[in-house]
Amino acid sequence: MTQTQQTNPIEQILREHPVMILDGALATELEQHGCDLDDPLWSARVLLENPDVIVQVHADYFRAGADCAITSSYQATVDGFRKRGIGEQEALDLIRKTVELAAQARDNVWAEVQGGGVENTEVKLEGNLVIGTAQQTSDVLETGGLARPRPMVAASVGPYGAYLADGSEYIGHYGVSDETLAAFHRPRMAALLEAGADILAFETIPSLQEAQVLVDLLKEFPHAYAWLSFSLKDGTAISEGTPIETCAQLFGSEPQIAAIGLNCAPMEVVTEAVSILNRTSDKPVIVYPNSGEVYDAATKTWSGQGTCGSMSDASEQWVAAGAKIIGGCCRTTPHQIGELAKKWRK
Repeated sequence: MTQTQQTNPIEQILREHPVMILDGALATELEQHGCDLDDPLWSARVLLENPDVIVQVHADYFRAGADCAITSSYQATVDGFRKRGIGEQEALDLIRKTVELAAQARDNVWAEVQGGGVENTEVKLEGNLVIGTAQQTSDVLETGGLARPRPMVAASVGPYGAYLADGSEYIGHYGVSDETLAAFHRPRMAALLEAGADILAFETIPSLQEAQVLVDLLKEFPHAYAWLSFSLKDGTAISEGTPIETCAQLFGSEPQIAAIGLNCAPMEVVTEAVSILNRTSDKPVIVYPNSGEVYDAATKTWSGQGTCGSMSDASEQWVAAGAKIIGGCCRTTPHQIGELAKKWRK
């Protein structure tokens, strides 16, 4: 499917809409559904134990108005599963399953919207867009009168640091070779594309080295696209210290990179970073910050005061600065994504 795809899926959506809406946190929503993620595999653990809950969370975001679900493959890797005694073939099957689960949720919700299967829903179709007045007592589905594209599935390719499960995706100095990183990422990328992902999400990338390895690997799959999203040290630099401007200059001309941006950063640094990316590269700028709380990798706990409630208001500054693709990362919820969808689909 993606192996033969030659159309940039982000470009398709942005042709029809000024802003593309991403989903929000997966892991913390899984915890809200009773899943225990105290495990080096993190959300990938649920693939083994309760995959139906993953479908439910993806569906919640699609019903909220998300144009894209990011799969549960952030920490799903051959090396990570091997540590749990899972062989390579089973690991690759599990990685493919992350795409299948997200696609299942997308297809289920899209059928609801198209067919009016949701209570009090009225819709009409125009090409690949749906215009409807879907309403539900839950605040998760309310697309009243708004056109939306058929949602896509982005396959998460988390950094090498996520596999280490020590917080080094926010530092980036792994001390490993390019060859080690390529061997780590290649089989997962191949499996995700084989499963039919619409696009790859290179996300929470902390270093220029890892970004370059991923972009070079993408060329082995010439009909695939990816977005490239960095973790940040501050509003001007990625986690290991490289200026954001340098990253935009280096990767802004890569034809298979569909968007460049940041994720899992506090909201306070987003506008500055978006401004730099927008003036340095012609690529659409993607941004999905976390709630503003601070994650402690040692204790695997969050602390501090979240600012997630102001995401909808803050997004006005991000769009004014040049952001085209907006969503949430850790500790954000379907409610916040619903608020973004209502604001930017008016």
